Amino acid sequence: MFRKPCEVGNFSLDIDRIFNDGKDMMKYYHKPDKPGNVCFDLKLGYKSMVRKDESKDELLNDILRWIMRNRKCFQTAEDQATITDSKPSRNLHTDFVCWRGLLTKLLCTPYENRDGWMIAVTLHKGTYYMNENETEKKKSDKAAMTERQDQMAYWGWKFEQYVSTSEPNGIPDPDSPVNNCEAYCTVIRSRLEKHSIVYSGEVDAVDLDCSLENKYVEFKTSREIDTPRQDQNFKRFKLIKWWAQSYLVGIPLIVCGFRDDDGIVHRLQNFETAKIPDIVKDLRDPWEPNVCFNFLNQFLEFVKRTVTTDNHKVVYLFEWEPSGDIGCRRLEEGSSYCFLPDWYVND
Repeated sequence: MFRKPCEVGNFSLDIDRIFNDGKDMMKYYHKPDKPGNVCFDLKLGYKSMVRKDESKDELLNDILRWIMRNRKCFQTAEDQATITDSKPSRNLHTDFVCWRGLLTKLLCTPYENRDGWMIAVTLHKGTYYMNENETEKKKSDKAAMTERQDQMAYWGWKFEQYVSTSEPNGIPDPDSPVNNCEAYCTVIRSRLEKHSIVYSGEVDAVDLDCSLENKYVEFKTSREIDTPRQDQNFKRFKLIKWWAQSYLVGIPLIVCGFRDDDGIVHRLQNFETAKIPDIVKDLRDPWEPNVCFNFLNQFLEFVKRTVTTDNHKVVYLFEWEPSGDIGCRRLEEGSSYCFLPDWYVND
């Protein structure tokens, strides 16, 4: 049903968010000597964080930059027989292009009861490009974010600093400022039923000791679980998102730092992505991967049926709120939701 994700490339973003087609910003997992007994203070350095400019909507631009530099990855045998290096094929032979985060959100939709979504879709040269937009609720939530909530978001980035290095066999440097500008991203090709999809997602680190083909690892933090109710909520609401996010790009291992309310991580626990659905089976009415993928497949079918105008200046807006139906409207040509840049369209 869902084909094993295949990595077709990667790229990096430096501290200035400048694109580079390569692995410059890849990090390496540094496993603590005693993962069951650590003391990582996630509050350290909060005020000195180097922050990404969240006011800039980067859209699909970095994926598009990668596509422009790697068009040969999309060529068929017929293309290779008829085109030249100076005039590569403009047909991607791919149904959908998007970020991994959008697919994660769609996979979790059947079980989502809090947050809706808004997705802009445009059809260009036979490929559907999908870009997530902030809902009004998301905008208001961000505007109302307290310092405590911002600190807790910081804790996740700080944890990564304790367990990763810039060089193989390096030593973590938790005293240096955290920055969320730099990123290393994988580019994936996969297929769901009859839909071919190319998407990209950020990767936290690579585990050189891993014996599997995919050596990527995802880092997470979560509050220590003290009660059966907390355990149920963790499995029902958090693990589904962790599973979807990592499964989509074939990340086999999630390393979670369990913390207290003061932001101190006391222990690390590994979660094998493929086994997460088994962990949640003791829930009453557990979430099921096939339900998630069935919904994603139906949504992609709906997009293909609905988006019929092949014009990068025409955007269709798909919106959904919990316990409601998916709405769609075709926007006026050249609307503010257009997201494919001229430098890509005219390339």
